[in-house]
Amino acid sequence: MSFLAIDIGNTRLKWALYATARPGAELLAQGAVFLENIEVLADSEWRHLRPPEAVLGCNVAGDAVRRRVEEQLELWDLEPRWVVSSSLAGGVVNGYDHPGRLGTDRFVAQIGARHHVLRRGRPCPALVVMVGTAVTVDAQDADGRFLGGLILPGHGIMLRALESGTAGLRVPTGEVVMFPANTSDALTSGGTYAITGAIERMYRHLLQRCGAPPLTLMTGGAGWKVGPALDLPHELVDTLIFDGLLTLQSTRLAP
Repeated sequence: MSFLAIDIGNTRLKWALYATARPGAELLAQGAVFLENIEVLADSEWRHLRPPEAVLGCNVAGDAVRRRVEEQLELWDLEPRWVVSSSLAGGVVNGYDHPGRLGTDRFVAQIGARHHVLRRGRPCPALVVMVGTAVTVDAQDADGRFLGGLILPGHGIMLRALESGTAGLRVPTGEVVMFPANTSDALTSGGTYAITGAIERMYRHLLQRCGAPPLTLMTGGAGWKVGPALDLPHELVDTLIFDGLLTLQSTRLAP
């Protein structure tokens, strides 16, 4: 059964078509468009795909964007399902004060992380970092319980805030260095170290809580910018949300 996974973020829609709805399934095609270009999907990227038999999506961009995507899915006369955060799904216990208020991208990423933990054999804690328009740093214990996490601005938001609120500063093209000696490097390094500092702090919290070093997984379009400055063992997993969607869909199909 071919399966289409959709991840609608704050800036882009990412999609992946798999041969079956199982973790580790063969990837047949994938792509991404900015949200303002959603209306071209049915006539461009999706037009020549093998028709999927099921669609599961994760959406943090609101109902209006979801409806625009559903209009494009009329190409296959297929009704999608959309993830709603719950107290328990995909092997993850949602420890948020109000489970339904946890962003579905964070919830699905936790499920994807749990899959990565279990496929390695021995359960361990996991630190799940998503670096995009916003940055989230979420903690999961060895039993698969989501403990909580941080939300902070991504690079772009930080730099635009400085540009608008500080005379003479402009969005930089600098590099991350230990001792910035020009404004561009100072801005780029400051933003990066703010993000990596939050990650490292949550890593220490989780290590102290669980007594074992967590598996640190990083995903999101800007992960490659942050990873080199992070002084922790970590893995970049571009497919983390898709892995979570595959896990949820396979759980639904299980006898």
